Amino acid sequence: MLVRVGPGAELSGAEREFVACLRSYPTTGLAVINLEADNRRVDAVVWTPRGLTVLEVHGFRRRQSGILTTPAEGPWTISDTPVELDDPDSGSPADRVEHGIYAVKHMLQRALRDPGHISGAVVLVPFRGAVVRPARTTLRPGLDVVVGNVTDATELRIYLEGFSAGPRNWTVDRVIGACDAFGLAHFAPSRAELIDAGFEQNAPEPATTIARPPKPRVEPTPGVATKSQAYAGWSVFVVAAVGVLLVLGVIVSALAHDSTRPTSVTDTTTSPTPSPPPYRPVECWPFQSGC
Repeated sequence: MLVRVGPGAELSGAEREFVACLRSYPTTGLAVINLEADNRRVDAVVWTPRGLTVLEVHGFRRRQSGILTTPAEGPWTISDTPVELDDPDSGSPADRVEHGIYAVKHMLQRALRDPGHISGAVVLVPFRGAVVRPARTTLRPGLDVVVGNVTDATELRIYLEGFSAGPRNWTVDRVIGACDAFGLAHFAPSRAELIDAGFEQNAPEPATTIARPPKPRVEPTPGVATKSQAYAGWSVFVVAAVGVLLVLGVIVSALAHDSTRPTSVTDTTTSPTPSPPPYRPVECWPFQSGC
């Protein structure tokens, strides 16, 4: 990785350790240390072919090892002990890196340069031999905390190689234009150095999707049934045949049920109806009752 330190920079021990880490990486990128952006000092700005990140570098006042906890509200701790940074009066590290992101973005926009998406991270550099875990944690989307020094620089390298998942839009000309916007033309890398470092001269063209011509629509021949019509006709025939078989099955079942039932015979005896008595005239007298 190409590293450029701003003129007149007075680096702390943690910042010198950080610069040694960057120079040992075989990563394509350009890191500018001690950058002045919009009247504000930014510890480091790193360009890679896929993005731009602003870094705030902090060391420790004493050797601390353990589990790092970075709550959104409240002090950061290592194994329940407050983190003792080498610059405690500089304010919140997260706030400082956010201010640095805004300053870098504003300065590029003022120079009519497209900043794109800018990430940010707080880099904690412990004493050599001290182990702080996790070596990376996310404060919120686009803002991380990364722990690393020369002896334990893997996570810092992973962050720098993968902090942006965008396309390779930071070309040689775009990086040179950004350096000009910050007034770094006098010590920025040359075009040949950027190409040798792995930056591309032209942005790759976006992948285009080849449109396939639509399949020709086959018009049905008059008088000839299409495949869908044939399927529909066979479906109707099958349904009708199944219905007829069901009806025949019900009839056969009913006949078989009736033939197996025994017929009960009712024995009825007919009694003769008695004939009325023969008519015989009765002689009636005057004033005779019942006559």
